[in-house]
Amino acid sequence: MRSLFRKIPSPDLSWKSTDDPCGWKGITCSPDNSSVIELSLSGLSLASPDILPVICQIGSLQVLDLSDNHLGSLPDAFITSCGKIGGLRRLNFSRNALVGPLPSFTGFVGLEVLDLSYNHINGNIDSKLDGLVKLKSLNLSMNGFNGSVPVNLSKVLEELQLSVNWFEGEIPEGLADYRSLTLLDLSVNRLSGSVPNRLGELPKLQVLVLYFNHLGGTIPDSLANISTLSHFSANQNNFSGPIPSGLTRFLKSLDLSYNNLSGSIPPDLLSQPKLQHVDLSYNRLEGPIPNSLSPNMFRLRLGSNSLSGIIPSDSLGSLEKLTYLELQKNSLTGSVPPELGKCRSLALLNLAQNKLIGPLPPELGNLSSIQVMKLQLNKIDGVIPGQITQLGSLAQLNISWNLLSGDIPSSLPNLRNLTTLNLQHNNLSGSIPTGIENLRGLLELQLGKNQLSGDIPTMPQSLQIVLNLSSNLFDGHIPAAFSQLTNLEILDLSKNRFSGSVPAYFPQMAALTQLILSNNSLSGTLPKFRDMVKVETGGNKDLVNGTTPSPTVIRKRNSVPVLLLTALASSVFAALFVSAVVNISIEKLLRRHRIRN
Repeated sequence: MRSLFRKIPSPDLSWKSTDDPCGWKGITCSPDNSSVIELSLSGLSLASPDILPVICQIGSLQVLDLSDNHLGSLPDAFITSCGKIGGLRRLNFSRNALVGPLPSFTGFVGLEVLDLSYNHINGNIDSKLDGLVKLKSLNLSMNGFNGSVPVNLSKVLEELQLSVNWFEGEIPEGLADYRSLTLLDLSVNRLSGSVPNRLGELPKLQVLVLYFNHLGGTIPDSLANISTLSHFSANQNNFSGPIPSGLTRFLKSLDLSYNNLSGSIPPDLLSQPKLQHVDLSYNRLEGPIPNSLSPNMFRLRLGSNSLSGIIPSDSLGSLEKLTYLELQKNSLTGSVPPELGKCRSLALLNLAQNKLIGPLPPELGNLSSIQVMKLQLNKIDGVIPGQITQLGSLAQLNISWNLLSGDIPSSLPNLRNLTTLNLQHNNLSGSIPTGIENLRGLLELQLGKNQLSGDIPTMPQSLQIVLNLSSNLFDGHIPAAFSQLTNLEILDLSKNRFSGSVPAYFPQMAALTQLILSNNSLSGTLPKFRDMVKVETGGNKDLVNGTTPSPTVIRKRNSVPVLLLTALASSVFAALFVSAVVNISIEKLLRRHRIRN
């Protein structure tokens, strides 16, 4: 046995540290150390398939793991040799470089687990796995298989994973005959048609994954009868019609996003006690959000529908585990519920693009875990509560396109983790808070279309995406401190009252791609910029572009037609003059010739 293992290449020094193979890394022996039962050669960069028949000489082998290598084929000698090992139960060739069609697995009568995922195997499966009568887990994900979904598999199959391939046609009703099936993953293929109602007969199914196909029709009512089903995802398909009532009776996770589902959300859909994750976004659902919500709800995504009514405040306030709440792009009315402040685990709150009114509740300042808050494109009024600046984890804050008024809170620089701040298109007044430069992670600052004025403080040097101060009441010279924004790509100062010259440091801002200075009172000569920088300066009547003649000089010159006629006349005169000179010279030469003769 030692000589046999010496033929197997391994960079691991533990293979040479002892003469007993049972002590080598990756080798597991029987309890009495009389035979090798498990061999793991995972991640050893093996490329040559010649080693495979050698391994199959270990007749006691039960588990063979050759995952995460560079093997390109499974030679016939391997199939012949290993197929004779009656005790071989697990075979793992995942994450290799296997190409070509699937070999016929002749023998392997005891094989229970076969993992060929993350390779480049293609073609049909046909009957090549028919002999694996004891197979419990088959993983062929991330390959190039095509044809129909196989149904001639072991009847004791528990896990079938065929995701990210080219399987097409309908989901076979025959899958309902695999009564031991607990996991069925057919995602990211080209499957079409409807989901067979018979799938509801699978008594042990726990996970059903169908996303990213071309499946249509309605969601089968029968799925609600599977008491073991905990995870069902069928997003990014073409399902239509209503969501079946009772579908979540036993579920923990439901994802039906990116379909064409219509009607209202069933009253009981979100209230089941086991339910933790629901994603119904990007459908055509309408009506109110049900008042009753599961106390274990972790993620609730209902955005991009046509939902109406108010946000259910009482039930939301009791969701201590809620981490993601996305209700954007609906027609929700009423105010932002103060009860949301009780959701202390909330990391993302998105209520954007609804019809919400009223002030921002100060209770939002209690969301100590919040990282993203999006409330833009509503009709929220009143002032920005100072309590919001207590949110130390907040990275993105967008309250743009509302009716907010008053000052920007002076405590804004407390938001040290802020990367994006968007307050544009409101009625905010006063000045930009001093100390904003301490937001050292800020990448984007949008303050345009407000009524801000006063001195512009030093900005964070981290600004990179955009600094937008347009459509405000700023005046005076453009601050010299802008020269420190060396990573900034877009600077918009348009529609203000800036005066004086355009700073000479602008062309030296290496990352700048767009500079908008239009509709101010700037004067002097515009510096020359790189060709890649788009500069907009319209509406500054005393600003002259230094790269072209000034309008005054152009008006004093003759018009283009006059210049063309003058040039043409000069050319004609020159031609006639040259012709006359040539003729006179020839005449003189002829005269001299006659005299000499």
